[in-house]
Amino acid sequence: MDAVRQRQSAEEMNPTGLIVLALLSVFTGAVIGLTIGYFRLLLEYAENARNTFIATAHRWPFGGAPLVIALVAGAVALAAWLVQRTRQPAAGSGIPHVEAVMEGKLPAASVLLFPVKFIGGLLAIGSGLALGREGPSVQIGANLAAFWGSRIHLQRADRLALIAAGAGAGLATAFNAPIAGAVFVLEELVRKFNTRNTIAALGASCSAIAVASLIIGRQPDFQAHLLPQLSVWTGPIFGLLGILAGLGGIVYNRLILSTCALMDGMTRVRPVIRALCIGALVGTLAWFAPRLVGGGDFLTQQALSGQTELAALKAMLLILALRFLLGPLSYAAGTPGGLFAPLLVIGSYLGLSFGLLCQSLIGNTVGAPVAYAVVGMAAFFTATVRAPLTGMVLIVELTGVNNQLLPMLCGCFAAMAVPTLLGSAPIYDSLKVRTLRKAEADSHSGSLR
Repeated sequence: MDAVRQRQSAEEMNPTGLIVLALLSVFTGAVIGLTIGYFRLLLEYAENARNTFIATAHRWPFGGAPLVIALVAGAVALAAWLVQRTRQPAAGSGIPHVEAVMEGKLPAASVLLFPVKFIGGLLAIGSGLALGREGPSVQIGANLAAFWGSRIHLQRADRLALIAAGAGAGLATAFNAPIAGAVFVLEELVRKFNTRNTIAALGASCSAIAVASLIIGRQPDFQAHLLPQLSVWTGPIFGLLGILAGLGGIVYNRLILSTCALMDGMTRVRPVIRALCIGALVGTLAWFAPRLVGGGDFLTQQALSGQTELAALKAMLLILALRFLLGPLSYAAGTPGGLFAPLLVIGSYLGLSFGLLCQSLIGNTVGAPVAYAVVGMAAFFTATVRAPLTGMVLIVELTGVNNQLLPMLCGCFAAMAVPTLLGSAPIYDSLKVRTLRKAEADSHSGSLR
C-alpha cells in the first residue's frame, strides 16, 4: 500500500508532466472561454429574436399563432434531428456522458460533437425549451479538452484531468462563475481532491473567464438587492425550506426520469416526431406566455428583484407549477440542453413563495422573502444534483449575495439529507445509467447491422 501511495505521489509531482498539464489547461480554457462566450452571446440574440417575433406575430390577425408554433416545433425537431443524424451523444445535459467518460465506461466523443452541441443548443434553447445553457457548455468544454489531450498524447490520468477541467471551464463560462466551475470538477466529476486535478481545474476556469469576459463582461448574471444579515434563530425556518426543497427535488428527479422513459418507450414514433410534438406544446405556451419558456433567466431575475407582494403569490405558484412540468418535458425532447438553469428558476420561486408565506404568518422577523429565493436556489440545486458546495458557490457568484451563507448551509443541509435518507439517487447518477443503457443498445443495434 505504501509503495502504491509513493508511486501516485511521484506521478502527481512529476514536474515536467505537471507543467505540460498546467499550460495545456490554460490554453484549453481560453479556447473554451472564447467558444462558450460566443455561444452565450448568440443564445441571447436567439432568445431576444424569439420574443420580438412573438410580439410582432400577435399583431397579425390571422396566422400568427400557427406560425409561431410551427417555427418553435421545427427548430426543436431540427435540433433532435442533428443529434439523431450524427449519432453523437449530444442529447440532454451531456454531464452524465462526461462522467461516464471520466469513469472509463464510455469513450470520449469525436470532435463532431462540438458543432452538434453548439448548433443544437442554440436551436433548442433559443426556440424556447426550458433547458440550461450549461449542458452544452460543459460537454463542449470536455469535448475540446479531449481533442487537445489526444493531440498532445497525454497520459490517461492527465487526459482525464484535462477533460474534467474543460467541463468545469464550460460551466464557469456558462454562468460567469469561475470558482463554481472549479469546484464542480472536484465535487461532481472527479469526486476527489488531488494536485493535478486541482491545478488543471483552476487553470482552465481562470483562463476561460478571462477570455469570455472580453465578450460577455464580468458582472454577475443576476442582480439582487443587498440583503441584511439574518438572525441565527431563523436557521430552523431555512431548514424547513431545505426539507421542502429536498422533497421537491425527489419529485422533480422522478419526473425527469419518468418523462424520458415515456419518450423512450414510444419506439413506434421517431425521435424527431416526438421532439416536434414537444416543440409544438412549448410553442403554444410561448404564444400565450412568452416569458415562461426558455432557459428562465428572466424569471429568476424577477424572483430576485425584490417582488414581495403577497397578492402575487398565486401567480408565483402557477409559474412554479408550469416550470416544474416544462423542464422534464423539454429534457425528454432529446435535444442538447442542461438542467441547471431550470433548477434555479424552480428553486427561486419555491424559496420566494415560502418566504412570503412565512412573512405573512410570522412577520418581518423571518427576514426578506428575497433571501429565501436565494437560499431556495442553492437548496433545490443541492436536492437534485447532490453537489452542495457547487450549489452554494454558484449561487453566490451568480447573485453577488455573499452574506447569506449560514441560511444557505441550513437549507442545503436539509436538502441534502432528505433525499439521501429517502434513497433518492442524484439526478446525474440516474441519467448516467440511462446514458450507458442507450450506448449499449446503440452498440448492439450497430453490430447487428
